[in-house]
Amino acid sequence: MTAPETAPPQHDFRVVSSDDIYAGKVMAVRKDEVAMPGGGTAIREITEHAGAVAIAALDPDDRLMMIYQYRHAVGRRLWEMPAGLLDQAGEDPLETARRELAEEVGLAATEWSVLIDVTPSPGFSDESVRVYLATGLTDIGRPELGSDDEEAELEMHWVALDDAVAMVFDSVWAAGMVFLSLPMALAGVAAAFWMTKTSPLSPRPNAPAIAWPGLRPAAPIRSAAVPATSTTSTIPDTTSACRRRRRVRRPATVA
Repeated sequence: MTAPETAPPQHDFRVVSSDDIYAGKVMAVRKDEVAMPGGGTAIREITEHAGAVAIAALDPDDRLMMIYQYRHAVGRRLWEMPAGLLDQAGEDPLETARRELAEEVGLAATEWSVLIDVTPSPGFSDESVRVYLATGLTDIGRPELGSDDEEAELEMHWVALDDAVAMVFDSVWAAGMVFLSLPMALAGVAAAFWMTKTSPLSPRPNAPAIAWPGLRPAAPIRSAAVPATSTTSTIPDTTSACRRRRRVRRPATVA
């Protein structure tokens, strides 16, 4: 199956100017002035994100490993797949996925393939998430977490793939309301169902990170919570343990 043919682009949405607004531990915010087709410009506020991986861990009985954990941004617990940030400089995304699967749910997998790549909020964020399918699972035990870690209360559940699909589309499961981390959960569950239940296609093999624009190498950022207003093309190295990828932005000169 191929996507519909599209017309060649008629306009280059070039960045006229760009200002850094905020740099935090897991995200940063910038303000771009972008050239519009009518000749004017518009301001776009962009959340920069390190990118992430998620894992659809499927056992021989077609059950997905799902986790139920608190997310402070929405003030509730959500059903999710094991996942983690691409916040370790130089680490291959597949290795990040292996590490997160072990740390979050105590599983190792012998077979890995790419299910789908997701851009959850392209209207204001450059976040990209690669969802892997992991099979050939072995229980290796979950590491001990401190009592102050949010993941200390994380619940792990094996969910039949058909039930996981119902959770996505019905929003009601086990006689109670279910809140899913969307669109990542929707995309991952739907892709896993499609590949294992209905599709003659196979998941993609592991591709090099360079093959997916969302998996650019991580780069150092300024220390957390330091606002900035200057336009920059590079970020100086710091001792901050937090990393995010950073595009080199060179503001275009207005003719």
